[in-house]
Amino acid sequence: MIWNKLLGEFIDVIEWTDDSNDTLVYRFERHGNEIKYGAQLTVRESQVAVFVSQGRIADVFEPGMYTLGTQNMPIFTTLESWPHGFQSPFKAEVYFVNTRRFTDLKWGTKHPITLRDKEFGPVRLRAFGTYVIRIKDPVVFLKEIVGTDGYFTVDEVSDQLRNLIASDFARVIGEASIPVLDLAANYDDLGTFLTNAMTSAFAQYGLELTRLLIENISLPPAVEAALDKRTSMGVIGDLRQYSQFQAAEAMAAAAANPSGTAAAGVGMGMGIGMAKQMTEAMGAGAAASSTAPATPPPLPGGQTYFVAIDGKQAGPFDMNTLRGHAASGTLTRDTLVWSQGMANWIRAGDVEDLTGLFTSVPPPLPPS
Repeated sequence: MIWNKLLGEFIDVIEWTDDSNDTLVYRFERHGNEIKYGAQLTVRESQVAVFVSQGRIADVFEPGMYTLGTQNMPIFTTLESWPHGFQSPFKAEVYFVNTRRFTDLKWGTKHPITLRDKEFGPVRLRAFGTYVIRIKDPVVFLKEIVGTDGYFTVDEVSDQLRNLIASDFARVIGEASIPVLDLAANYDDLGTFLTNAMTSAFAQYGLELTRLLIENISLPPAVEAALDKRTSMGVIGDLRQYSQFQAAEAMAAAAANPSGTAAAGVGMGMGIGMAKQMTEAMGAGAAASSTAPATPPPLPGGQTYFVAIDGKQAGPFDMNTLRGHAASGTLTRDTLVWSQGMANWIRAGDVEDLTGLFTSVPPPLPPS
């Protein structure tokens, strides 16, 4: 103990070289916290040295080299009595604060976030990504987070920071009302918005959130499986051609494996039969849709006729329409007509179904 005390008084260089990648704060160890008057303090770039005396923060040193004395420690000298002519060792704790950026820190939602989507209805989302922080106010960070911890790492505060990010992410994503399928196109904008929105929350701990990245926002597995099926249907396209392709693939596989053909013959036959039925059904539906008339056909049982009017074909007309033409004189006994089943055009007066149309109309005058 005596030897350590003597060595502590002779050592007059105070510095810290960080050989880790996750240390935020390091307390410089001295025997009995005694620092020799006139000691050399070296503060490197991306560091700040904080002196604590009698439980209070006394001085903060930016990067540079200092000789510790009353001229550059005005706050400290008001706390210390310096009873020995400013020459004896004084007691103080020196904390080195790492001010560089700490990158690739992970965040994510522990539990799904329930949202209401316009297309899918209520959905549950999970998200994860990375963020970057640095210590902006060393004094606040020491007071609010570190306390008297002599070796403080990122892991000791990362859980709290992840909770802050997840909470704000849930709020922002809920207020944004962005459709689920459009979220991927807005990752950058959401990350920038979250970074700016969380400035004050991180500042309360003396930290600065310099950047936040959203790597993925995912749906539940069941919803993703349904989307995959929907996508597969779009990729398949024409189901009739796809069924034919599947049947051809099955036949090719059977031909390439003769030893298993007999055992798989029944199953392959059923598959080909089903594919044939599907093809015929879809083919018939496609043919029907391509040849369907633009107007509905006449009612069943009603005979229709084409009529020659002014040397041009008109119709087909049903009996009610023909009756009107007969009353107006457009259709006469000598007008040529044609209907399904007739070999040639014939006079309307010679068609048995049409003779009733002319009972109230006098026949043409006999030739003089």
